[in-house]
Amino acid sequence: MIPQKKFPKKFWILSVLLPSLPDADVISFAFGISHNHIFAHRGFTHSIVFALLIGILTVTLFFRGKVPNIKRRLFLTAYFSLITASHGILDGLTTGNTGVAFFAPFHNARYFLPFTPIEDSPIGLAFFGARGYTVIKSEIIWVWTPVIFVLIITLLWANTFLKNKWPCYFK
Repeated sequence: MIPQKKFPKKFWILSVLLPSLPDADVISFAFGISHNHIFAHRGFTHSIVFALLIGILTVTLFFRGKVPNIKRRLFLTAYFSLITASHGILDGLTTGNTGVAFFAPFHNARYFLPFTPIEDSPIGLAFFGARGYTVIKSEIIWVWTPVIFVLIITLLWANTFLKNKWPCYFK
């Protein structure tokens, strides 16, 4: 098992929260912002720049002074940036009607990835109907099953080859 003392509770909490952060942009619906606006859903908050800014901000605010080594700070910044960017990448794999502004604020064009197997989720109460059930099945197949598989393989590899000697990023 991974020694808990090496990864503080805030690391795990942020690891759960940050991948969902880009969807805070759904508030744009309440303000009547059009779908092609940079601050609309799947706009700037789903971009690579936003993910990088969140990674930098997270390490600066939550791990200031806790991670003295520059390589460790860069690793954590990359980690938090990637898990935030994963949201936009997964949205780019959906069958939705608006793509993702991966390159905002420099370019507001919306893109889908070439392979779109994930059903687009309805927003609001519509999620709790038949359409929501279809989305959940799609996400189990295309998101959660691969994530669980990678997690199991990683833990088995770590326990076999690292013998619990994970690098400590919080000394």
